[in-house]
Amino acid sequence: MQETTGAAPEYPGDDGVTDDFGLAGVPDAFQRLWTPHRMAYIKGGQHQFKNVDDCPFCVAPEREDDDSLIVYRGRTSYVVLNLFPYNPGHLLVCPYRHIPDYTDLTVEETAEFAELTQTAMRVLRKVANPTGFNLGMNQGVTGGAGIAGHLHQHVVPRWGGDGNFFPIIAQTKAITQTLGEVRQQVAEAWPQANDAGPAAAGATDAE
Repeated sequence: MQETTGAAPEYPGDDGVTDDFGLAGVPDAFQRLWTPHRMAYIKGGQHQFKNVDDCPFCVAPEREDDDSLIVYRGRTSYVVLNLFPYNPGHLLVCPYRHIPDYTDLTVEETAEFAELTQTAMRVLRKVANPTGFNLGMNQGVTGGAGIAGHLHQHVVPRWGGDGNFFPIIAQTKAITQTLGEVRQQVAEAWPQANDAGPAAAGATDAE
């Protein structure tokens, strides 16, 4: 039986690129991916988007749909692809107003918010045939909201086996389509209403 020492395994070519300088610590079997670029987000934290001017969910409707990955614009809310999707077709339903809490929605906003969520599920079933969904709103910083200042609902399509060892062990997701392709596919399948209202036409309150 081979004895286990707990030391890190040998990798081909290591000797040629490793010097003899040693640091305190116990060698282990883990390989590490160094991501110093993430420090900008860590330092900013979830409080970094406090205002309308720097909120990505407020800025998105002011740009072209292709640029912002918007699939549909409603009267009080819109639907956009998640830039960092858990699965292909991961959508977000967002009110135009910069509000943090679900209870801040008006009756009209609540109705359309729910309607767009249902429509998102129907469209995703049509174009991607998922076998399940995860729906959710993380409320507040302690509730896990990535952008706590602007309410948004996640609509995540699920398929059998999409939670395999790859994302669980390696913290890695394999996304099989580009965001542009998914946006076009979902947008084309979205039912278009004739009375989408001023928000869909890009009008502002000032107009």
